[in-house]
Amino acid sequence: MSATVQEQLNEGKLHEFVMKAVGEMGAAMNAALILVGDKLGLYKAMAGAGPMLPLELSAKTGTHERNVREWLASQAAGGFVTYDAASGKYTLPPEQAFAMANESSPVFLPGFFEVIEACVKGVPKVVEAFRSGKGMGWHEHDACLFTGTERFFRPNYRAHLVKEWIPALDGVEAKLQAGAKVADVGCGLGTSTVLMAQAYPKSSFAGFDYHQRSIELARDAAAKAGVGDRVKFEIAKAKDYPGKDYDFIAFFDCLHDMGDPEGAARHVLQSMKRDGTWMLVEPFANDKLEDNLNPIGRVFYGASTMLCTPASLSQEVGTALGAQAGEANLTRILRTAGFTRVRRAAETPFNIVLEARP
Repeated sequence: MSATVQEQLNEGKLHEFVMKAVGEMGAAMNAALILVGDKLGLYKAMAGAGPMLPLELSAKTGTHERNVREWLASQAAGGFVTYDAASGKYTLPPEQAFAMANESSPVFLPGFFEVIEACVKGVPKVVEAFRSGKGMGWHEHDACLFTGTERFFRPNYRAHLVKEWIPALDGVEAKLQAGAKVADVGCGLGTSTVLMAQAYPKSSFAGFDYHQRSIELARDAAAKAGVGDRVKFEIAKAKDYPGKDYDFIAFFDCLHDMGDPEGAARHVLQSMKRDGTWMLVEPFANDKLEDNLNPIGRVFYGASTMLCTPASLSQEVGTALGAQAGEANLTRILRTAGFTRVRRAAETPFNIVLEARP
């Protein structure tokens, strides 16, 4: 850097930015440390256990004390655990335990750090995708992306899908209770499909995804949940999945990943009954980029850069909506595909739920 350029810098702003970057360094390192704590059961071992010495935590988890001691220090520095200097003990507060150790919590977070792991592992391929513009398919990522995505979305779906989102749709809950024909497109590991099947035993469900391993795991999940007789999973794409006359079709956090979302929407329209309903769950986003420049938008733009946009670009058409498409953009696509009634039925800080009808 030349002396002239350095003289033009605002030293206060430079220091502020460097310290911001230092915070990013700590957060990036902690992503790896969270994965370690999750895989070794360290958070779960601390949950509700009160103050613990490193030796006590290592004994409880069958891990090496010196490694655990350093891990605890890092977690204390980041505010994930608290440290009492007088006793030398560490505590996982109940709020942190709810988010880091309780897999049934609606804010359980470790699954997303598996997604981050997949993003880091995918950097070489994403770099090449930037250069070529050919994209990178979902199936080209490390397997931790699939399991991490399921673990991250599962608590959210469990908290909202049956209790809030479906009841917010016009007449859908009554149909499901009476017995309806349902398609869950882009079903991944089948969590959403199984949750609906458990809640509505008179209805039949078909889950579709183009990713073979996800379908295999979804079938295992349905059998384990005891709903395998009413849930069928098949390998199929959103533009050509089989079946007609569906009463209810659901897309969970996947339309923006598709190369041809309008083509998928047209297939939804022709595969449902005239009085059918399409529930489209997408990441929450405002319609203007400047209104998404916040912590949640930052996470979604990051995931979209590493996962969603390359996935769409790897497919035919390659619309590349991105994870922050916004309601207006999504509605435009649905209406162009032939849906005449589209409304926002529900929302959370992380999702918008659109109801579309012929």
